[in-house]
Amino acid sequence: MVPQIETERLLLISPSIQCFDAYDEFYTDCDASKAYGGPISSGKAWARLKEDLGGWYLDGFGVWAIKEKGSEKIVGTCGFWQGLRWPRELTWWLLPESRSKGYAKEASIAVVAHAYNKFGWSEVETYMRDSNHSARALVERLGGIKSRRSEFPDGLSRDIFTIPKPV
Repeated sequence: MVPQIETERLLLISPSIQCFDAYDEFYTDCDASKAYGGPISSGKAWARLKEDLGGWYLDGFGVWAIKEKGSEKIVGTCGFWQGLRWPRELTWWLLPESRSKGYAKEASIAVVAHAYNKFGWSEVETYMRDSNHSARALVERLGGIKSRRSEFPDGLSRDIFTIPKPV
């Protein structure tokens, strides 16, 4: 059900039980997960992994686990998420030691291309808290254009960016 995507350095694979150590490391780390509602307990990290896999079955899309080709290590996730009454978004996270290697951009380009070419989407969007400057910088490197500002179910307003189809 979850297609595999291959890039130069990464394999984007289905979330599975083999991903739990990465989820647990990320979500229980205060600094790593603060932009994602963390830190949370190991039990809630387990639930988040199950939620990410379940998105594929309920929505027909979801996030992929990011596996480094050389090490075979799960280093994060990238893909699409849509909570109840929330807009669909491109999302990603990486373990701290896997940041600043270009993995988020490489994975994002691949999944955005997949959304346009395989899912047939006419538009890919993302959003983040105003304080998440690193996410905003990546979206700009992906060619994202601010399309509007909206209020979200959590009561916060966020800029929404449209990401063009990769060339």
